[in-house]
Amino acid sequence: MIEMSTSVRKPLDEYLALEYPFRVIADPDGGYVVVFPDLPGCMTQADSYEEIAEMAQDVRTLWIESAYDQGIDIPLPSYPEEHSGKFNVRLPRSLHRTLVESAAQEEVSLNQYVTMLLARRDAQAQVERRLEAIEAQIAAMNGQYSLEAVPDAIRRKPNLSVVGKDRLIAYEMAV
Repeated sequence: MIEMSTSVRKPLDEYLALEYPFRVIADPDGGYVVVFPDLPGCMTQADSYEEIAEMAQDVRTLWIESAYDQGIDIPLPSYPEEHSGKFNVRLPRSLHRTLVESAAQEEVSLNQYVTMLLARRDAQAQVERRLEAIEAQIAAMNGQYSLEAVPDAIRRKPNLSVVGKDRLIAYEMAV
């Protein structure tokens, strides 16, 4: 016996009225990419920041209408979890004592002190990730630039210029 679905499909207007979260990713070559994580394959590009909202609305509407017309299940939007701002941590008594003493020296509560330490470390981790990305970009640029001697006609002492893709990037003349 074939089992049939007993769920009733909502009208198209109800799906179109739902608010779906989206991510905006800056493209290194310019513009922005808009992605709807809850709607598989639903994405678009915008040339400027001002176009993002309109482009996002258009592509979301087109995706939902197309999926509806084709009988594809339209997922409901997901929403970020709420965070209470509280969590319990078990730690050695010696570390607890050290943290309490350090908080007292800073004249703040233990909660404030631990929050400051966590925020500082999180900021450091973000900086480290950004530095790694910059290092990767520099490594990728390796081979795009070369050093060459400046022609004798324009130098008094040996100088170097940096040439990138057949154009002068920087030039320093020693006098």
